Amino acid sequence: MINKIAVIGSGTMGNGIAHVFAQKGYSVNLIDISAEALERALATIGKNLDRQIKKEIITGADKNATLGRIATYTEISEGVNDADLVVEAATEKVDLKLAIFKQLDELCNDGCILASNTSSISITKIAAVTNRPGRVIGMHFMNPVPVMKLVEIIRGYNTTDEVTATIMQLAEKLGKVPVEVNDYPGFIANRILMPMINEAIYSLYEGVAGVSEIDTVMKLGMAHPMGPLQLADFIGLDVCLSILNVLYEGFGNPKYAPCPLLVNMVAAGHLGVKSGHGFYAWGHGTKDLVVAAGFKK
Repeated sequence: MINKIAVIGSGTMGNGIAHVFAQKGYSVNLIDISAEALERALATIGKNLDRQIKKEIITGADKNATLGRIATYTEISEGVNDADLVVEAATEKVDLKLAIFKQLDELCNDGCILASNTSSISITKIAAVTNRPGRVIGMHFMNPVPVMKLVEIIRGYNTTDEVTATIMQLAEKLGKVPVEVNDYPGFIANRILMPMINEAIYSLYEGVAGVSEIDTVMKLGMAHPMGPLQLADFIGLDVCLSILNVLYEGFGNPKYAPCPLLVNMVAAGHLGVKSGHGFYAWGHGTKDLVVAAGFKK
């Protein structure tokens, strides 16, 4: 029975995951090394709950109850002490995730399930640094977590049927739609999405069309809610580059090789919404589109 959830990382994904668990009645320990980051996370959750109130999805009492179920910790050992499930939502870096899972294996009780919100890194590789590979699984939420229905449930090579069934059922209790996939680079979502984004960047790099033209074709012609370049800015160009590198290294196929323009933009610190500049220019810390940016090869 899963009652207590620990979430590691209080950024965009971590605070969203904490939000949905707490809103569905689970006790949540939100963990981050930075007290300031935890304060920002709680403020973000509060604002997102206010949006739900405005849309008459929840009441003010629901908001207070949700926030009351979230406790914050800067020490991982305290935050995971009595957890039934830990969801890791740290930065998408292999070495960091391996270090976290090795530590979790030592700190968590034997029955605790360890899940990663990774969007591309091998669950089998993560599980291999623990002594409980059968209880390690991928739980890839989509951004924004309170809104998006999909959760990719990724089975590592040793993940048990019991753990998979438990996490599938848990996702359904959160009001999500879980989809079970096997552990190969990029899983399903990013194996399909990232080559499309990369091809859009190549089209810009090769001068086939401009930023707004590429995005308009995909929005109006393919019924996408936003174009691939705008989506890349929302995801973070550094994250896109990291995932493409995982795909390229995992499959060894040149079709996954990141476009040189993407590599240069990340090196220059143009990361999208998070930095204020990507394929578009963005307002001060907001997600409001200001003007399309121009690029050089």
